[in-house]
Amino acid sequence: MTTARRFKGGLILIFLTLTARMPLRLSRAIGRLLGWTALKLEIRSCKVARTNLKHCFPDLGDRSRESILRGRMLHIGQMLFETPRLWNRSADWLQSHIANVIGMDLFKEALISNKGTVLLVPHQGNWEVVGLWIAKQTAITSLYEPPKLKDLEDWIKTSRQKSGATLVPTNSRGVAALLQALKRGETIGILPDQQPPANAGAFAPLFEKPAMTMTLVHKLLQRCDANVLFCTALRIRGGWSIHFTQSDPAIYSADQHVSVCALNRGVERIAELELSQYQWEYKRFRQQPEGLSSIY
Repeated sequence: MTTARRFKGGLILIFLTLTARMPLRLSRAIGRLLGWTALKLEIRSCKVARTNLKHCFPDLGDRSRESILRGRMLHIGQMLFETPRLWNRSADWLQSHIANVIGMDLFKEALISNKGTVLLVPHQGNWEVVGLWIAKQTAITSLYEPPKLKDLEDWIKTSRQKSGATLVPTNSRGVAALLQALKRGETIGILPDQQPPANAGAFAPLFEKPAMTMTLVHKLLQRCDANVLFCTALRIRGGWSIHFTQSDPAIYSADQHVSVCALNRGVERIAELELSQYQWEYKRFRQQPEGLSSIY
């Protein structure tokens, strides 16, 4: 490990340790300040988010898009500062900060069916809340791609496994583990709005624009009879509100294109719960169909 990498890892550990001890209210206040500063400095995340919003909502108007952007920057900062506390606190602490669970009946029905449940968790609100909370409700296996910095990986992995989640790598062994969990009637967690490699995805409309979309969910559903639900944890005052929503029935289609289009419609519905809490700073449209140029 190089000296620079060790130094960076040390700084991250200091940051994680300090923020993990902050009261949630204070960490969010500092996070909002950081987000406001990022907005004023026009950092890269801000520019990418503005580009994505204009790409997805060309008719919305500059003022409305800028309002969503401002909110998004504040939420980025809050997530950055509140998440170490999530990783460091108990399941009881988290439960005490869940204000409500909307659509809990959908989740319960999926669990008692014993068919296995594919839980799709878009990058909305704080997805770490969903993983930690679900792991205390039922057995869950999730794909996990370690961050480049080992110090950060240790924090994340220890927290998720402490809550009871099973983490599997983003490779063929991991996919096999997901399938096995579904066949046992258990729950698996997938972040469905990350851009996959070209050999693991297909273009499908997202907010009416072509986006390379994972085909993993379609392939799993063709090999087992499972339920599909979408879930998010929206940031609200004092904690989070968890939302479960049904998937479009077309997601179960044997036709891959029909299925991935339905997946993206589910992502859209989750994002539209509160647009300012969606991860617009991610370069979701990096890959474009042949003949179209990059938007970034």
